[in-house]
Amino acid sequence: MSINDEIKKTKENELEEMEIDTVTLTLDDDSTIECEVVTIFDAGGKSYIALLPLDEDGENKEREVYLYRFVEKDGEEPDLENIEDDDEYERVADAFDEWLDELEFEESEES
Repeated sequence: MSINDEIKKTKENELEEMEIDTVTLTLDDDSTIECEVVTIFDAGGKSYIALLPLDEDGENKEREVYLYRFVEKDGEEPDLENIEDDDEYERVADAFDEWLDELEFEESEES
């Protein structure tokens, strides 16, 4: 086996080991969309989830993110709730932006 084949095999194994959590959303028009779970985070004492919609190729070219309230109940599947209050949405969007900034800061420190 050549070095290139070995590198390729190692990369393939790493990709297989990376587990990407996904959620299937049912939209108001009853269509469905597959989304990657970006993160679950807290804001204002509640939990929220950031989802990245994926196209048929498993990509998101528009880099659009959906934010939902994330509710966990004992012994049940987690539930996603729409954020209908503008003030709450702004608070959640700000918290998500802060999370992104921290992530970029950590990555820049590692470089």
